[in-house]
Amino acid sequence: MKILLLPFIILFTLIFALIGSVLKVTGRLLVGLLGLFFTITGIILSLTVIGIVVGIPVLILGIIMIISIFF
Repeated sequence: MKILLLPFIILFTLIFALIGSVLKVTGRLLVGLLGLFFTITGIILSLTVIGIVVGIPVLILGIIMIISIFF
């Protein structure tokens, strides 16, 4: 009986592996875009004197998010 179910088990394993890899790539792309957005926002905020208090942490957060997509 287990031999009859083996092709279905392999098929479902491959389908779920494909779905998992697609979600992983999508998550990395989303984190990269958000990191780029935070980096640009941090740079723009750092150009003003008052915004530098918020701009530097946002810039650091964006850089950390961009670095995290490579590891």
